[in-house]
Parts: sequence; structure tokens; C-alpha cells
Amino acid sequence: MDKLDDLHCEACRVGVPQITADELQASMPQIPEWHIETRHGITQLERTYSFKNFIEAMKFTQKVADLAEAEAHHPAILTEWGKVTVTWWTHKIQGLHRNDLICAAKTDGLNR
Repeated sequence: MDKLDDLHCEACRVGVPQITADELQASMPQIPEWHIETRHGITQLERTYSFKNFIEAMKFTQKVADLAEAEAHHPAILTEWGKVTVTWWTHKIQGLHRNDLICAAKTDGLNR
């Protein structure tokens, strides 16, 4: 299996299939601190990162924004004092695509 953080997002359009449960299960060891959330019937990947203060949380938020722009794939980001919650899913298909796994792995790389 390819290393997720070495890959790049591909253009996604309405109608492409979501990742399968087997694909998701096979990829989760590469992003072990992410968990699956289902909101309004939409499967999403989510992780909360902790920081020592608001400024550090904001710096990380900007790094995630830069990653999102570089990959042309955009998450939900909640920035609070000392923590940032990042949620990836593909809006066009109302669920998870390989792009979400790639971006989750790359987000982890921003916090090293």
C-alpha cells in the first residue's frame, strides 16, 4: 500500500465512488489518531490536536489552510484555545474519498 502522505489529491467530481470499508480499514493504521464520525449520514474523518496556547493553535490552523489550498481539498477546521479539530470528507460525494485519507496523513505531518 502506498504511503498516504506521499500521495496527492486527485480531482473529484459528483458520482465518483466513496472508499470502501475495506479500503478505509486498510488505511487507518497510517492515520491511527483519526476517528470516524458520521454526521447527518455523512462519514467523516476527524482528529483534535492539542497546543499550549491559542497562538500555537492558530499557527497550526494556517498550516492546515495552506495544505488545503495546495491539495485543492478543504476540511472543516475548528480552532479553540489550545486545540484545533480538523474534519475531512468530500462534499461532492457526501462521504469519504481517498483524498480525505491523504489529507489526514498530511495534516499529521504538519504537527511533527
